[in-house]
Amino acid sequence: MEKDKRISPILILSILLISLYIAIPQVSAQLTTLSGSSDNWIMAGHDPNHSGLSISAAPATDQGHWSYATEDHVTSSPAIVDGLIYVGSEDKNVYCLNATDGTVLWSYATGASVAYSSPAVVNGYLYIGSEDYKVYCLDASTGTFVWSFTMGNYTDSSPAVANGCVYVGSDDNNVYCINAANGNEIWSFTTGNAVLSSPSVFDGCVCIGSVDDNVYCLNASTGTLIWNYTTGNSIDSSPAVANGLVCIGSIDDNVYCLNASTGTEQWKYATGNSVESSPAIASGYVYIGSDDNSIYCLNASTGFKIWSYATGDAVESSPAVANGILCVGSDDSSLYAFGANLVAQPNNTSFYIEIIVVVVLAIIAVAVIYFLFIHSRKPKTYHL
Repeated sequence: MEKDKRISPILILSILLISLYIAIPQVSAQLTTLSGSSDNWIMAGHDPNHSGLSISAAPATDQGHWSYATEDHVTSSPAIVDGLIYVGSEDKNVYCLNATDGTVLWSYATGASVAYSSPAVVNGYLYIGSEDYKVYCLDASTGTFVWSFTMGNYTDSSPAVANGCVYVGSDDNNVYCINAANGNEIWSFTTGNAVLSSPSVFDGCVCIGSVDDNVYCLNASTGTLIWNYTTGNSIDSSPAVANGLVCIGSIDDNVYCLNASTGTEQWKYATGNSVESSPAIASGYVYIGSDDNSIYCLNASTGFKIWSYATGDAVESSPAVANGILCVGSDDSSLYAFGANLVAQPNNTSFYIEIIVVVVLAIIAVAVIYFLFIHSRKPKTYHL
């Protein structure tokens, strides 16, 4: 009697299940890495629009992780990219730290304080301003000098980088567009006073405030004026742009919302003092601080106040929103967090990816087994 050489469906199923067991962690790790790498905080305000909004998880406790002491004040805001933290210090240095343990990977000494300019990290390069009148480009991995661009005065403005260009303001009254690759000036636009504000880049436009009381919208390619809007006093705040709206604060105590295309005022909201804070826009709300000691939540469409919260001192800090939590600092030395859910949530990305992979591969396994089983059956032969 001839031995049946057909492959057992049970054997095939066992092999496929073992393959699934081996493959799932590897696929899950790769997909999780890809999904997690898309929300780096690459520049001031998170992105070129200065939305202040991140989809990443946020800490729910005040437990310290690590600290690193520079030689002077740190008023620059950090950029966080691929597990590295980049920040400037008034000790003249730009630092790169390991986000896990605070180890210094490199530092670069500029010629003066790096006070309020915050780094932008794009395509492996770091861009930051210094009070030595220069904007620097450094290799983000090594801190190696690539180029510098000299302006007519110092800059506390934070660069925004988009489409191969670096946009930044200066106390020499100008807004600059610099070639990100070689540091050559592409264009400059002269306002009526110092530009402390940091630019927001959107839809081929650059929006920025000036101490001359104006909000400017410029063509990102040519620097040509598209529109300007005059407030009642100087502007230190930086604009945030979302859903066709530009939101910004002014020293005249107001928060303004302008049409991004035309500069037409949509609404303004009067706080009790100067607004130096820069807004964050998330889920149809505008979050911003005021020197009247309060943090405000406003309806982005109407300017109607949803709520306000009184701190112990002026709120010059700019809010950040992540995972449904609003974080903002106050001159009362406190950091405040607001949100309906302040309980730390586990990162379930890997779990859901594994479920998807299991379902897909299980379907494939069943289909393969069915195909092999059907085609392995030999028709019975009947002898009369």
